[in-house]
Amino acid sequence: MTTDRSDVERARADLAATVDAITYKLNVPKRTAERVRRLRDDNPLALVGLALGVAVAVGGAVWGIVAARRR
Repeated sequence: MTTDRSDVERARADLAATVDAITYKLNVPKRTAERVRRLRDDNPLALVGLALGVAVAVGGAVWGIVAARRR
């Protein structure tokens, strides 16, 4: 059984590409930062609305927890 050197190099390149793709897929903070950056560049008003929505949701959760603890 003989293997051509180019086959080995091609297999290594394919493996490296696969590992890079898996690494990228598992790097959630980096992907999130890229999506936020893209949203900021494409539609800054949507980013402001998203930030306000998150702030309202967190504020409502905190208010609900504090209200429940006072009872």
